Amino acid sequence: MKLYIAEKPSLGRAIADVLPKPLQKGDGFIKASNGDVVSWCIGHLLEQAEPDFYDPRFKKWQIDHLPIIPLKWQLKVKPKTKKQFTILKKLILQADELINAGDPDREGQLLVDEMIEFVGVNEQKKASVQRLLISDLNPSAVKKSLQNQKRNHDFVPLSVSALARSRADWLFGMNLTRAFTLAGQRFGSHRVLSVGRVQTPILGLVVRRDLEIENFIARPFYDVIAHFNTDQAETFTAKWRPSTACEPYQDEDGRILSKALAENVIKRIANQPAEVTQLSHKEKRHSAPLPYNLSSLQIDAAKAYGMSAQTVLDVCQSLYEKHKAITYPRSDNRYLPTGHFSEAEQVFNAIKHNKGQSDYLIEQADLTIRSKCWSDTKVEAHHAIIPTSKKLAAGSLDKDELKLYQLIARHYLIQFFPPYIFNETKVEVEVSGGKFITTAKQELQLGFKALMGKTELQPEQLLPSLTLGQRLLCSHGELLEKMTQPPSHFNDASLLAAMTGISRFVTDPDIKKILKETDGLGTEATRAGIIELLFRRDFLKREGKKIVSTIAGRSLIAMLPDLITRPDLTAKWEATLANIARKEQNYQGFMQPLLEQLKQLILLSSSCDASAFKAIKGPMPSKRYKRKRKTPIKKPYKKD
Repeated sequence: MKLYIAEKPSLGRAIADVLPKPLQKGDGFIKASNGDVVSWCIGHLLEQAEPDFYDPRFKKWQIDHLPIIPLKWQLKVKPKTKKQFTILKKLILQADELINAGDPDREGQLLVDEMIEFVGVNEQKKASVQRLLISDLNPSAVKKSLQNQKRNHDFVPLSVSALARSRADWLFGMNLTRAFTLAGQRFGSHRVLSVGRVQTPILGLVVRRDLEIENFIARPFYDVIAHFNTDQAETFTAKWRPSTACEPYQDEDGRILSKALAENVIKRIANQPAEVTQLSHKEKRHSAPLPYNLSSLQIDAAKAYGMSAQTVLDVCQSLYEKHKAITYPRSDNRYLPTGHFSEAEQVFNAIKHNKGQSDYLIEQADLTIRSKCWSDTKVEAHHAIIPTSKKLAAGSLDKDELKLYQLIARHYLIQFFPPYIFNETKVEVEVSGGKFITTAKQELQLGFKALMGKTELQPEQLLPSLTLGQRLLCSHGELLEKMTQPPSHFNDASLLAAMTGISRFVTDPDIKKILKETDGLGTEATRAGIIELLFRRDFLKREGKKIVSTIAGRSLIAMLPDLITRPDLTAKWEATLANIARKEQNYQGFMQPLLEQLKQLILLSSSCDASAFKAIKGPMPSKRYKRKRKTPIKKPYKKD
């Protein structure tokens, strides 16, 4: 008997639907007419054991117990899903062949692998386990995946990466939450001060941005615009580019802060001869952006519709599981396998039928165009989020589902549109030793931008017909006085963008260099939940579209060591976890430095700033608060 172990019931049903009929539906499983069985987990059926499982003394939080580091890690059956665990355990032991059909990511790999390991499958049977990767729940796609199963053993590094992440989060969150909560109690705080290796740096980003805005002092800065005349009485303007000699009078963004300097430049260039010292004419082509992964979709949906990251994830899960209208949504990949290229016509027909874009735009697409998104070498466990070939019943999508489906459809369609093309002219003019720059742009072809809201070519920005070395006259200079602006508060889109592009906020130049190639803070599947967790714990709040820190959130960041509140450490972890998944690093190489660092951070908890606790004294959240929130307050270390 073959046993397919899916991550969720919806995936289990999709697999069963393509197995030999008739199907026999049991309690927690489906049996095909040939004897094969499909069963499922309900997410993780197992969880890390609590500290008191290792030693009853750990039930009470005491600083001298820390750090708690299990010598032999233990998993426990989750009470809420114990019934499904019992059903699945019996089927695993009965089966002749096992197929891991977890979702195509590291957590999906681990939750089935850990179940097989936990129930005590013999080595021979374990070695024969197959891996079934499904990212599209429609029958034709599931059948195709069934014909392309792989050895589960080949995915061990992915599972190890997820295991390392799980244990690291337990060690970091549980130990540091206890350490700083106990430190707070010494100064009158009576609430759990939850610390997480991802949630705390995210909170730190928001707190530092809020403080930067509050402490911002606007300063004037100055631009100099030169007005030039040709011999044919044609005119144009160019902006002054300060030389390195002006750096003492500039801010970190290169803006001139000295009005006297700007005025001096204006005096020097008035009625002076000038010369065209650089001149370039280039045709530029911008190819269509790649199809979406989850984060890029969440960012665009936040910008376009104000949707939170969690809302986007929930709606995408519905489009994937309920409607089978899109492929696997928790993807971090923006490329597509080349084999999917031949299926484009069926996907187009579905997009047209489902009102994913207007018929007019769909008909403009060219199925012979092969964009850079088609690349087998850049597709790993899963690929970009795209529409499936499923044709839906009219009106079956609700308002939010249709909005996201249309975004996903648009980013798929633009792969079959030509590039956006324009001519760009750059001119550098020298006058009185100063350099002035201007550019002009002429749009030639809208290409994919026809689907991005651009309906017609813009009028050309005109410059006179210039030649290199041409002599000009600078008639006069113009002073533009402006004021520096504070950064904007984070919103859903910008906070997600910060999490995915975390290298911009990293201080260590070596780590910054590494992180430019990684996925940032958290994973596609966890980012939305972590942001929501900070809201539930009253560390963040919403003010309109803005996401701002609360008094409690600011106080927590103020008392914690800087290392914990900045993204450098956890972003480096994410890079290492990705290396483990690629077989470029091992488990011990990740865990040993982490354990040493953990001990140092616990020592720092005894000397943290006591004054920071003044704002977060008071009782634990009320029972009403805890009932309202799905995540228990008492055990915050179980989340990132």
